[in-house]
Amino acid sequence: MQFSPTRILLASFVGTAIEFYDFYIYATAAALVIGPIFFPPGEPAAQTLQAFATFAIAFVARPVGAALFGHFGDRVGRKATLVASLMIMGLSTVGIGCLPSYASIGWVAPALLCLFRVGQGIGFGGEWGGAALLAVENAPPGRRALYGIAPQLGAPVGFLAANLLFLGLNFSLTPEAFASWGWRLPFLASAVLVGLGLYVRLKLTETPAFAEALARTAPERVPLATIVTRHWRATLLGTLSMVAPYALFYLSTVFALSWGTGPLGYPKTTFLLFECAAILFLALSIPLAGAAADRFGRRPVLLSGLLVTAGFGALFGPLLGSGEGSLVLVFLCLGLFAMGWIFGPMGAALPELFPVRVRYTGASVTYNLAGILGASMAPFAAQWLAGWGGIGSVGVYLAAAAAISFVAVLLMAETRPRAE
Repeated sequence: MQFSPTRILLASFVGTAIEFYDFYIYATAAALVIGPIFFPPGEPAAQTLQAFATFAIAFVARPVGAALFGHFGDRVGRKATLVASLMIMGLSTVGIGCLPSYASIGWVAPALLCLFRVGQGIGFGGEWGGAALLAVENAPPGRRALYGIAPQLGAPVGFLAANLLFLGLNFSLTPEAFASWGWRLPFLASAVLVGLGLYVRLKLTETPAFAEALARTAPERVPLATIVTRHWRATLLGTLSMVAPYALFYLSTVFALSWGTGPLGYPKTTFLLFECAAILFLALSIPLAGAAADRFGRRPVLLSGLLVTAGFGALFGPLLGSGEGSLVLVFLCLGLFAMGWIFGPMGAALPELFPVRVRYTGASVTYNLAGILGASMAPFAAQWLAGWGGIGSVGVYLAAAAAISFVAVLLMAETRPRAE
């Protein structure tokens, strides 16, 4: 059965939007409530660091999910693995919403929290690569990068949904009610969203590129071994190319939220409104970058975005560190626009580094290994650096991440002219 491009892009988008939503509600909760609820009483800064450490756990688990789902995605097909990854992510998210607090069950609470975070990481690890292939492998010639923005747009939509829900709860509930039970509602709502995503995806068929490759020859026995032995350079460069956008995003959202509601003294509702406004700039830059990448190539767009990101690091002190509302909002908008400019073309660029037979594994592993390097410890490291050397030192950290990704993209081949 042949599906319309709209149906295919919707299926690619809706799953990533749900999974990004699940990931972001935890990121927001980690910045606001996870520390006091799931860890022993103590200094607020120490509890925040512990919460950010659990945030990092899922990023460590994501390459495991990438390898697992990539294996079956390259051997069995894209559809089945996309359905399974969505279910695992959803069940783990709902599980977090049902967890008792540290005050109720002691050390078991953070242990179970870590377990569910591992589940979230494994589910997310299998999601992005499959969603990107669903879009890219159904794209007409010359429009891969534009189709590849479908899973990328899941990031701003999932983030906006998560923040608007937290914002509404903070407006409608007392601080005591929010800390007691209100924070759980976004996690429980994931069950409804996952049901919607499964409905859309269960009606899909395999992508033409995968079906054709499977018809020509048997699939690779161990796709992970193939990318490590035959495509190690693409894996390494693809991973390093994603370090900067990951770092930029989580510094501009999770760390900024913690810093804004902590040392800067903003009310939670005010800063969440700032971030909801700024995320629109991410949503704007993703399609612009995708269209530019189809016209000019992946590398020129990525390199220009990485140069801007390195310069953006110098604005942490003057803008975010100023504490002035207008300057803080400008900081968030600039940072997320720059992130989208790099992130948009990645939906096509990373899959294009690998042949069809190992593309699910290759794209997923590179994307999620980069999450460990660029995102998992970014809020934790930024919190520590800001306390040690001031907010400006966080900008130096970001500039270093941008330099790493810039060199990686310089060494990558341009993939736009490839016909496969």
